[in-house]
Amino acid sequence: MLYYLLSQLASNNHYFSSLRAFTYLTSRSILALITSVVISFAIYPKAILILRSLKAGQPIRELGFEEQMKKVGTPTMGGVIILFATMISALLWIDLNNRHFITLSIVAIGFGFVGFLDDYLKIFQKNTKGLSSTKKMVGLLFFGLAAILWHLWSFKNLINQPGLTYSTTVLNFPFFKNLFIDLGYFYAPFAIIVMVGSSNAVNLTDGLDGLAIVPVITCALTLLILTYITGNAVFAKYLLYHYIPGTGEISIFLAALIGSSIGFLWYNTYPAQIFMGDSGALALGGILGSVAVITGHEILLVVMGGVFVAEALSVIIQVISYKTTGKRVFKMAPLHHHYQKLGWPEQKITIRIWIISFILSLVSILTLKLR
Repeated sequence: MLYYLLSQLASNNHYFSSLRAFTYLTSRSILALITSVVISFAIYPKAILILRSLKAGQPIRELGFEEQMKKVGTPTMGGVIILFATMISALLWIDLNNRHFITLSIVAIGFGFVGFLDDYLKIFQKNTKGLSSTKKMVGLLFFGLAAILWHLWSFKNLINQPGLTYSTTVLNFPFFKNLFIDLGYFYAPFAIIVMVGSSNAVNLTDGLDGLAIVPVITCALTLLILTYITGNAVFAKYLLYHYIPGTGEISIFLAALIGSSIGFLWYNTYPAQIFMGDSGALALGGILGSVAVITGHEILLVVMGGVFVAEALSVIIQVISYKTTGKRVFKMAPLHHHYQKLGWPEQKITIRIWIISFILSLVSILTLKLR
């Protein structure tokens, strides 16, 4: 909205021509980040007080950790504020005609809604069950399908656009210049699996104060850089990268997400004053997955999101091992609980995972030149 206002003022009145500087992609990305941070800092203090008065605390499972039981009563559903700050900031600074914004909005609002229902039921019933896994999966698949159908339909309008060298059904491989596979009709189910899988992986990681949100920030920052390049024909050609029209605007959405995540981290760092809940974890993971799908970075998401992948794999391995052999590979899954069982302090686990996530993001950015 502000983007259009500034554009009109700069174009139609020479007295305001200097405002054109605020319409550039880099300027709007920075402004989107600042806006979402300000919105977050304005909302969280009051929201925490209100949630505490409503006794909207996250039900804590008894896992045998003394530190975990101290968190009983800590408000949850902080993810609603993350999404609110992100969407408001994006609406102010992004080009609302951008087709990718609609895709991301479907995922953010849809996945967030599924998570909200789960959080609401947990708080209302005062247990850790919430929405059944089947209903939760059906909801995620429904909104994932809606997002992909829109993405594929809107792409048809770009097929004859000059300079377009990318097919939306192509799977790219990092570190290789000319290695790709056209999935064709298998693309849609693959893309949905990426989004839903990423959503659940982030949700599984969200088990300690500040644990999930920093890897989300590092992944979002990495994707921001990659989307800026894929959306710029000159940079894409120079780096021998695939060019996708319109993806540059995604960097504004990601900047808004980073800002709202920073605002959340301020209150979620140890000891947490608020949790994001499923309303945040499911939506954030879905957003990362959808950006990877839109920009053709599905495999690279596995690298930059290695922390989320490890957490999800630990659960899968634990379940398969226990059902087939009756033995557990890890002391407890997800993986961060395994290290808690080994006696590691919560802050030590969290900060080391942050460091690993940062390194994985650097490796992902390095793929821009190692091709």
